[in-house]
Amino acid sequence: MSEQDNPLPVTSSAEPEFEDVQEALYRGVLFGLNAAQVPYVVSGAFALQQHTGIWRVTKDLDLFLTADNASKALSTLRDLGFDCEICDPVWLAKAHRGEFFVDLITGMSNAAIIVTDEWIRRSSPAVVVGVKTRVLGPEELIASKLFVTRRERFDGADIAHVVYGTKGELDWRWMLDLAGEHWEMLLWALLLFRYVYPAHTDYVPAEVWKHLLSRLAAELKTFSRNNPFRGSLIDDKMFAIDMKEWGMADIQAEYRARRVPKIAAHSPCMKATSGTEPES
Repeated sequence: MSEQDNPLPVTSSAEPEFEDVQEALYRGVLFGLNAAQVPYVVSGAFALQQHTGIWRVTKDLDLFLTADNASKALSTLRDLGFDCEICDPVWLAKAHRGEFFVDLITGMSNAAIIVTDEWIRRSSPAVVVGVKTRVLGPEELIASKLFVTRRERFDGADIAHVVYGTKGELDWRWMLDLAGEHWEMLLWALLLFRYVYPAHTDYVPAEVWKHLLSRLAAELKTFSRNNPFRGSLIDDKMFAIDMKEWGMADIQAEYRARRVPKIAAHSPCMKATSGTEPES
């Protein structure tokens, strides 16, 4: 099938129309978690709209929360009659009704970036499908997209739009802390922003450019042949040959093995299945 037969979505500020059953699912989950006082924050398409003005058609609602609170959320939602499953205890669970669902996300699938209580504390009040709630902050939204770099999905444009939409009014020190040892991924994303919006280079403060570029210059001078291969953190499918045929270590497997705590099921009906990156 060609792209003309199945066109890709185009960015727009037009608000999508949610089906009644879809909106009812979202409202039921949000009201349920609010009533149970389970800490969470709305991310995905709704957070992107909050910080950029861009609406995206989506079949799911993304909620970010810690692994411990994800387990509490699943127990709460199961008691409210939702079908729940743990797709991947490292980072993803779902609550279903019909064809629509809510993603409960505790970090990135490669376990390189993890949701903490600070992500929830730094969120902003918002109203989503008529429910008072909180939306993920722009810094955490950027962090959540740094590793969405797969062949079938790339969120670099979203990051560029967040920097542009906020006019760079971000907590850059916190942004650097969120990226941590993966600062090169942040630099890569910011270089894309600079390429797309050269007239707004100053939305990234000069001291941030200086810090990241000087760090890169130092790394280029002092690199070691013992530095680990990191391709699997980007995409373990595209870099499979490196590990399976060229003898490289699978660092993603190491990150995932170290991920503690993981999402725990409080019911035998919530079994683990295979998961993929959320659509939003």
